[in-house]
Amino acid sequence: MSTLINSSYGKANVKFLKVKKDPSNPKVQDVLEANVQCLLKGNFDVSYTEADNSVIVPTDTVKNTILVEAKNTDVWPIERFAGHLAKHFTSKYSHVDGVEISIVQQRWNKYPVNGKLHDHSFVHEGPETKQTFLTYNKKTQELSLKSCIKDLTVLKSTGSMFYGFNVCDYTILKPTTDRILSTDVFASWEFDPKKLATLEDIATYADAGLFEDTLKTARDATLELFALENSASVQATMYNMAGKILALVPEVKTVTYELPNKHYILFNLEWKGIKDNTELFYPASDPNGLIKCTVGRTNAKL
Repeated sequence: MSTLINSSYGKANVKFLKVKKDPSNPKVQDVLEANVQCLLKGNFDVSYTEADNSVIVPTDTVKNTILVEAKNTDVWPIERFAGHLAKHFTSKYSHVDGVEISIVQQRWNKYPVNGKLHDHSFVHEGPETKQTFLTYNKKTQELSLKSCIKDLTVLKSTGSMFYGFNVCDYTILKPTTDRILSTDVFASWEFDPKKLATLEDIATYADAGLFEDTLKTARDATLELFALENSASVQATMYNMAGKILALVPEVKTVTYELPNKHYILFNLEWKGIKDNTELFYPASDPNGLIKCTVGRTNAKL
């Protein structure tokens, strides 16, 4: 005997690029390129357990809906569009109880030509992306909204230390007060469900600029502290980054960082008679350190 415990289904890798034209000058434009995944949850059990497809909203319909709604509604910022899709699917289909939506946005930015940003020409600043993740349950009204920066690659050639660590008979790492520090930043922030309690709240906060402002705050705090701190460790620096975001954005409940420590190792050139090499390194792609933390507000219940 077996029983269905949990299920969801939908469409992944639904991609589009939307152009937004300035009403006063159509040649002044912006673009948003996104990859959407939308999974439906609800009363679909019979499609699994009894081969009854009558309840299934086809995944092709999910794909078509994403694209039509992207055409007919505002997709800036992507948090707004995620909230719009959640409202559409849970309103249109009575047996859809909830959704899981993720959206990945490519980083296209205008670049300067003759001293000013060109009206409609963009440079792709990948692999960095912005991503948002929304889950919504129509029955319980539970709503979770997270956004993140992923694959923001940074490096500093000094201003990083690592010493005073635990040493045992397996330790060969030497302490240092000067090393290269490099990582691919994955920083995510969860919005407080007490402040963003409904799908309508998402649209309201989008109009107020919260989501774009939070992205800028998180990115700026990450880059600023990475550059300015004489880092005692990745752990210490990422904690300070998270704390600064929490201090600046009261609507954020928690901040999570995942930072791989991308190692650069000094070449041993003593075989060539060079004993004072402090400038030439080689990238060691693996293995790498991986450090994670989630930081919340003092006395907040997680």
